[in-house]
Amino acid sequence: MALQIRYEKQIPGIKKRLLRQKIKTVLEDLGCQDKELSILFTDDKHISEINKNYLKREGPTDVISFSFLGKEEERMNIPILGDIVISVDTAKRESEETGEDIETTICRLIIHGILHILGYDHEGSKEEAQKMRKEEERLLSIMKMKEVG
Repeated sequence: MALQIRYEKQIPGIKKRLLRQKIKTVLEDLGCQDKELSILFTDDKHISEINKNYLKREGPTDVISFSFLGKEEERMNIPILGDIVISVDTAKRESEETGEDIETTICRLIIHGILHILGYDHEGSKEEAQKMRKEEERLLSIMKMKEVG
């Protein structure tokens, strides 16, 4: 499994090696241990540019994911899941608003991005949103167990 993590913006208090292990544990749980994933931690300015250029939406957002899974890639057997971009600025604000520590917020956003890459959607039906939320919570508990295990 190739996991590329790039920090354009640092995340205070994050143990990078442990975060990498948590992500790998989640990917293994999802059966994606043989796939490549790229994660970029950036700021609001950069994610706003990505949001506008690729999704035609204005302003910053917390996480954007780009899936490389599809029929053409499957035929070619390309082992790439996709890319995830996370705004550290927005994650910090969300962390403060919810009272959640920044590491939990970052883990939740990573999981959210991975699930979108795998085809989960929360903008469709209420049932789809509940299914995605339930899976997010399950995977977050796996990540938290990695802290003690």
